[in-house]
Amino acid sequence: MVCQGSINCLALAYLADNISYRQRASAFGILAGVTSAAYVCGTLAARFLSTGLAFQVATFVSLFAVVYMRIFLEESIPADQGEGITQPILKEGEEDNIIQNDDNAPTKVPPFKKIPSLGDVIYLMKNSPSFAQAAIVAFFNNLGEGGMESSSMYYLKARFHFNKNQFADLMLIGGIVATISQLFIMPLLVSPIGDGRLLSIGLFASCVYAILYSIAWSAWVPYAAAAVSTVMVFAPPSLRSIASKQAGPREQGKAQGCISGIISLANIMAPLIFSPLTSLFLSEGAPFHFPGFSIICIAITLMIAFIQSLMIGRAPSTSNAENSTEV
Repeated sequence: MVCQGSINCLALAYLADNISYRQRASAFGILAGVTSAAYVCGTLAARFLSTGLAFQVATFVSLFAVVYMRIFLEESIPADQGEGITQPILKEGEEDNIIQNDDNAPTKVPPFKKIPSLGDVIYLMKNSPSFAQAAIVAFFNNLGEGGMESSSMYYLKARFHFNKNQFADLMLIGGIVATISQLFIMPLLVSPIGDGRLLSIGLFASCVYAILYSIAWSAWVPYAAAAVSTVMVFAPPSLRSIASKQAGPREQGKAQGCISGIISLANIMAPLIFSPLTSLFLSEGAPFHFPGFSIICIAITLMIAFIQSLMIGRAPSTSNAENSTEV
C-alpha cells in the first residue's frame, strides 16, 4: 500500500527522463498498455491459482522485477551530476507557451528540497497554468473513475444480480480492450491528433460510458459499454504526457508525484461521496425512482473534467522542448 502509488509515479518519471518530447505521449500509452496486460494476466492467474499460491507467485514476480531493474535500468540522473543541477519549472509566456532554454536565459530558481512541501506544489501550479489545468482534470477524472469503481459493482448486483463470474468477465474484457488500444491504437493517433485532443476524446468517452451504465435497461448493456473503453483509456496517458511537458528534465518526479497525489486524494474522496449516494437511490427510501442517479452524478463529474481539458493551453513547441528534455 505504501509503494503502489510511487512505483507508477517513478516509472513515468523515469520514462520521461529517457524519452524525447515528441515520443513521450506514445511511450506513456505503451507503458499503460503493458500495465493493462499485466492486470489481465494477474486476473487470469488469480482464477486458476489457489489463494496461498497466488501470493507466492506475486511475491516471486515482484522480486524478479527488482532484480531486473537493478541489472538493466540505469539511473536517469547520474550520481556525479545529481547535485547542483536545477531545471526551472516551465514558465509560460503571455503570448506563447515555450520552454525557455539556455538561449532565452531563464531565471534560475532555488532547487527544491529533497521532500517537496505544499509550497513547492503551489509554486509548480503558479508557474505553469497548463499544469494547474491538468491537475484539475486529473482530480475530476479520477473522482469520477473512483466513483465508478466503488459503485458500479454494487449497482450491477442490485439491478441485474451480477455474480462474481460476470464481474470477472467485465474486468477481463475491459483489461483486454485497454491493452490493445493503448499498445497499438494510441501510438498511431498521437502524432496526427496530439495528446491534448486525445485527452478530451478519452474524457468524453468516459462520460458516455457512465451515462450508458446509469440508464442500463438490460444485463447486456454493461458488456456493450465496455467497447467504449477502447477510447476512454486514452485519457490517463495523455494527461501524464501533458503534465510531463510542463516540467524540466530534472523535475519529472515532482511533476508526476504531484499528479499522483491529486489522483490519490480523488480516489479517497470518491467512495465517501458516491457509495452512500448509490446506496440511497437503490433503496426503497430514495427521494425519486432513478437507480442510476449516482452514476449520472459521476458522468457530470467526468463532464467537468472534459470541459476543463478543452481549456488546457497548447503544449510547448516541440523543437525547444526536445532540446531541454532529451537525455
